[in-house]
Amino acid sequence: MPFYDYRCKDCGEVFEVRFTIKEKETGLELVCPKCDSHEVLQMLNAVLILHDNKDFSPPTCGPNGGSGCCG
Repeated sequence: MPFYDYRCKDCGEVFEVRFTIKEKETGLELVCPKCDSHEVLQMLNAVLILHDNKDFSPPTCGPNGGSGCCG
């Protein structure tokens, strides 16, 4: 079940809410836990994907992958 971060527009409180994607699609009524405001905005989260393959190397530019080909 994913976590979603929200920020209250009235008091600035940042809080986390956990619910299913299906619940989110139905349009939940969120309330700030600090000031009980309904004026909350969802914050964008960054996603970090770790790759455990030791042979992995980042892609290179150009047909032969030479340096200086991207600028």
